[in-house]
Amino acid sequence: MNSPHVPQTARIVERVQESDDIFTLRLRFNDAATQDSYRFAPGQFNMVYLPGAGEVPISLSSDPEERANFAHTIRAVGRVTKGLAQLKPGDEVGLRGPYGRGWPLSEAEGRDVFIVTGGLGCAPVMAVIHYVLKRRERFRRLIILQGVKHSHDLIWRASYERWAQAPGTQVLLAANATEALWPWHVGSPIDLVAQAEFDPANAVCMICGPEGMMVAAARALKARGLPESDIHVSLERNMQCALGLCGHCQLGGSFVCKDGPVFSWPEVKALLERGGL
Repeated sequence: MNSPHVPQTARIVERVQESDDIFTLRLRFNDAATQDSYRFAPGQFNMVYLPGAGEVPISLSSDPEERANFAHTIRAVGRVTKGLAQLKPGDEVGLRGPYGRGWPLSEAEGRDVFIVTGGLGCAPVMAVIHYVLKRRERFRRLIILQGVKHSHDLIWRASYERWAQAPGTQVLLAANATEALWPWHVGSPIDLVAQAEFDPANAVCMICGPEGMMVAAARALKARGLPESDIHVSLERNMQCALGLCGHCQLGGSFVCKDGPVFSWPEVKALLERGGL
């Protein structure tokens, strides 16, 4: 049995540059048995280790039933992620995981699925979008609301346009600042919650992005009649061990790495609405 403290070696099989500072790595474990047994749930994360630089938690962004490999979408913002940005197919990294609690997809079956994201917050819910679209008969409507600071930050633009054509799917896009010919909403993504076509009595919402945006989205959804128990958020904290041992990611009485990163809104509402935690 592999130790949770020791990274397993994985090889990069594909690299895609999504935007100026965002890229996707598709990976496969070098050990065939490890790859064959590897399973994850949408919303979980791996600890990605780059020798000589360090280790960082990265959400999985691919469909969990894609067995040939799996994907991480990463923004180059620090020492480790900037180092990962320099890698190419054939290079290797270390991986531990998957860790954490994922999105409540079994709870969402037979219901509308409403996804609200901001910035690169879309990465932790990409696996959910792939999951729902490939299993369309299990779910009712799919609503995808994505907001970015600037329109050129919108990655996977072609994917959003394709998803908007799928049956029973609504795509709502917003940017605070835009280039010419931006065809979608200019302003806050929260403005678009009112346009979402879903049944508050039979829906589950999954939110990921900046915490201020998630608080505003939860309030807007509650105003639409969605019960707080049906609102779920994915949190980011300084997750260093992923095992609930080091305490760096503690939030109140919970450890984000072990008890999250996905929480129901009632679990974290009081803490997030206070701010600064």
